[in-house]
Amino acid sequence: MKKTLLTLISLVFLMLLSITLKAQHEEQKYFPPQDSLVVKKLSQWQDLKFGLLMHWGTYSEWGIVESWSLCPEDEDWCKRRGPYANDYFKYRNAYENLKTTFNPTKFNPDKWADAAKKAGMRYVIFTSKHHDGFCMFDTKLTDYKVTAANCPFSSNPKANILNEVLKAFRNKNFLTGAYFSKPDWHCPDYWDPYFPPLDRNPNYDLKKYPDKWEKYKSFTAGQIKELMTGYGKMDILWLDGGWVQPGTPTTPTWGKIPNAQDIDMDKIVKMARSYQPGIIVVDRAVEGVNQNYLTPEQQIPEKPLPYPWETCMTMATSWSYVPNDAYKSTREIIHTLCTIVSRGGNLLLNIGPGPDGDFDTVAYQRLDEIGKWMDVNSSAIYGTMPIAPYQSGKIVFTAKKNVVNVIYLADEKEKDMPATITIKGWTPKSGSKATLLGTHKTLQWITVDGTTEITIPDALRKNPPTDWAWVVRFE
Repeated sequence: MKKTLLTLISLVFLMLLSITLKAQHEEQKYFPPQDSLVVKKLSQWQDLKFGLLMHWGTYSEWGIVESWSLCPEDEDWCKRRGPYANDYFKYRNAYENLKTTFNPTKFNPDKWADAAKKAGMRYVIFTSKHHDGFCMFDTKLTDYKVTAANCPFSSNPKANILNEVLKAFRNKNFLTGAYFSKPDWHCPDYWDPYFPPLDRNPNYDLKKYPDKWEKYKSFTAGQIKELMTGYGKMDILWLDGGWVQPGTPTTPTWGKIPNAQDIDMDKIVKMARSYQPGIIVVDRAVEGVNQNYLTPEQQIPEKPLPYPWETCMTMATSWSYVPNDAYKSTREIIHTLCTIVSRGGNLLLNIGPGPDGDFDTVAYQRLDEIGKWMDVNSSAIYGTMPIAPYQSGKIVFTAKKNVVNVIYLADEKEKDMPATITIKGWTPKSGSKATLLGTHKTLQWITVDGTTEITIPDALRKNPPTDWAWVVRFE
């Protein structure tokens, strides 16, 4: 019953968040990058289509939502649970004390990289620091980190977790990026310990205490500099906490008492690119030149967007590890990937590692099954472009040079292929050759009055090359 209630709460939260973020992204204006190296890197990233995001921190020990239970807002995703739920300060103390028990002895990033590679993923974003301020890297600017002496994992040779993750994925030729939270609720220059926090924003008046805010700006820039200089080649700086932005009349407001929180992002980005030329910067939900691509969260746009974009979405219901979480089916994930790509976007799929340092076995199963589908059909995904009408019923379309891919998204109980695949809204060019990916069979097709019908032979119908979705390539 408790598991069902938690899952229901999570789903309601994701639905509301999706609606909110959809509105935010629809309202935002895109500012194309002018740096030729960024333009080149962005084009490379757009061709990859499929990436892995990982939310991981001490919160995995309790199997709770990442960071948000520290935030004193009356929202479902901020609810505290457990023995300290009714005493905020005892709860916060116990939460921050999780550092002294965090010991993920099964941490093996090579295993993750291998599974992600086989699934067809081609880039990775890892949480260097979430809003709670706990650093999964060896920062020199705070002791609230995985490499601190009082964290038991600090004695492990792989204690600098971010560094180990990035190395493992680079060895598999992934583009690599760091998620970094601009707000830091552990830093005394963001949440001053003299004042109780009221919401997600700083708990003091930035105009009244400008020196304190300047210290926070220096702290933030210093940590990002560490990421840019001590962790090898970085392709993406993925910034979260969009309420940390300069205040303007059109700035979205979050929390009870929003503050204009200018952290000199232009200066930070210039610094980052001085060490990592061409790095893509994703200043999420902040309209301006430092949001090189947009990131609709947990939802798929109905049509192509006029700028580079990526849907970030959970494989389960939670961003962070939750015991016995409900994972999306392989079919749903593949359909999501195909639909997003048909609209010109990328899918960044999140998996939350557990407190032992490994994925749930269900996550590995999903990655393995996705990989088997991609082994056959990846040419309809990588390096493709959207083509009108984008979707027609169960069919979505992608294109590349002289090829159009017709991707048939099978219903849950649809194990055999249909005898005829009917296409409306798009007509193949006369003389085009139609082939079912995973076979060498040429398929017969005919167009009458704008409707195209592809005939599937019985032998293929009963023995399709993959499950869940089938691709007919016209060339």
